[in-house]
Amino acid sequence: MADAVPQFASRDPLSPGFWDERFDKDFTPWDRGGAPAALRRFVGAAARPLAVLIPGCGSAHELSLMCEAGWDATAIDFSPVAVARARRLAGPWAGRIVDADFFSYEPARPLDLVYEQAFLCALPRARWLEVARRWEALLGPGGLLAAYFFFDDAAKGPPFGIARTRLDELLLPGFECVVDEAVEDSLPVFAGKERWMVWRRR
Repeated sequence: MADAVPQFASRDPLSPGFWDERFDKDFTPWDRGGAPAALRRFVGAAARPLAVLIPGCGSAHELSLMCEAGWDATAIDFSPVAVARARRLAGPWAGRIVDADFFSYEPARPLDLVYEQAFLCALPRARWLEVARRWEALLGPGGLLAAYFFFDDAAKGPPFGIARTRLDELLLPGFECVVDEAVEDSLPVFAGKERWMVWRRR
């Protein structure tokens, strides 16, 4: 059966091996094969080039969009297989893809933006507060978190969906929401449960 789910040895999404297996077997239902529409509009409307970090970049399709717009973009992932795949796809921007752990990675320069796409929902909910605090630490006042958030209450994942009340609990201490829009081009795994949001660091 063509769409059957492969068998995987690793069940821990906190392990690079979990994601290595999925990229190795080309089981990546979160990968749209290009940059999504709201991000394309966001990049096109930016008043100036931004310094941006893309955590948990996977295939890093968004990197080329940003770099071609003149942005200083870096994509990171802790899965060596994902990093290798992203570098193959990135062409002249391959050197901007780094094998690194989001929780310990230190950018070479201050960031204007962190881009969030299927990274938070890839991690167990117990790690979410740590993610939010890391976003805060990476961004100075006025810095932006531009994000696709997956809203769902299913117990199992990934993807692990979030409730809007929980997202507010995580972000409102350090951020204010300045954009909240429906997503018109969601992948099937996220369809009807995704919002495009931009949060500004206080």
